[in-house]
Amino acid sequence: MLTTAAILFAAAAVAGLAMAVVHSPGKLPPIPLMIVHGLFAAVGLVALLLALGNGPGFSGIGGISFLIFLIAAIAGFYLFSRHLLRDDLPSSIVLIHGGVALAGFICLLLTIVGAAA
Repeated sequence: MLTTAAILFAAAAVAGLAMAVVHSPGKLPPIPLMIVHGLFAAVGLVALLLALGNGPGFSGIGGISFLIFLIAAIAGFYLFSRHLLRDDLPSSIVLIHGGVALAGFICLLLTIVGAAA
């Protein structure tokens, strides 16, 4: 299940990268792309929750990964709400959201490697 979460987060990252490439002041990414990104990330978060609950637990790097992804999700909700209001997306928050999600993904990969060892 950890691998499933990683695959879902990787798919979300591809969509997120596509949105970051399109992002510029006055130009918003397409809503369908944002929805796909959010759905992959949300399902990945649920998969990670289930995997940690049924496996290694929330102590250690797996729990840190989950917490980091929650922080990224909060930033994502903020960006999505700005998009719905047709406000420009602050580049700083876009970068922070992506960087935090990348940190969560790295922690998840470390958890998978540790679980396989």
